[in-house]
Amino acid sequence: MRIVSFDVFRSLHITGVHYIKPEKYLEHLDLVRAADWVLFPEYWQVNSLYYGLNCRIFPSIASYHLGHDKVEMTRIFQTVCPRNIPQTQVEAGTPEGIRALLEQFVFPFVAKDVRSSEGRGVYKIDNELDWHRYCRGRQVLYAQEYLPIDRDLRLVVIGDRVVASYWRLQSPDGFHNNIAAGGSLDFAPAPAAAVELVERLSRQLEINHAGFDVAMVGEQPYILEFNRLFGNHGLSEQDIRPAELIYQYLLQQHASKS
Repeated sequence: MRIVSFDVFRSLHITGVHYIKPEKYLEHLDLVRAADWVLFPEYWQVNSLYYGLNCRIFPSIASYHLGHDKVEMTRIFQTVCPRNIPQTQVEAGTPEGIRALLEQFVFPFVAKDVRSSEGRGVYKIDNELDWHRYCRGRQVLYAQEYLPIDRDLRLVVIGDRVVASYWRLQSPDGFHNNIAAGGSLDFAPAPAAAVELVERLSRQLEINHAGFDVAMVGEQPYILEFNRLFGNHGLSEQDIRPAELIYQYLLQQHASKS
């Protein structure tokens, strides 16, 4: 297979990769056109590569478009699995939007930035002062039900299946579970209901490279979000090499196309 990658780190150990700096891709269009796969383009490249050059890209176009921000992914989850997402509402950052969300949610609830990762841009709203502080200067307001949990699950999808899972235990701040925010890892098995939900969703939506965050409330799994690009710390702790899994998936897809 002829493979071009725009991310040298995530493509390490994938056989036969030709690395191109994203900002230099227009200088290498013949190489890009000839590739069987184009890996990990930047978001700003995707439309040109996929629609303009008809490149076969990984992660999938759905992984890029649906995972671009929390509003996009929330809308699709509300459409396809409404019982498995916390109560969530998005409003414009107007006085009317601020009042509407304050009337719909009880304290505490969660507010989020539309684009953020690693626990940044996620806030626990305990009172009106917290809410108005969050709203200040934001054009889009994202509010979500606060779930009574002290951990969540990270389920990693590569290809068409969950290849790794681990729990993220709450950090000392009593709210964030992300490792980057001080959370810790636990490798107890993931509930089957969570794995089944994530695999069903990823196949239905054609998301083939993502870290899904799932909260368990009793036996009920709730999808919080997914990240197209995820940290590998929890995988390396389990001696899982994502590049090898990616390569095997690309081989299978290439063979099925041939």
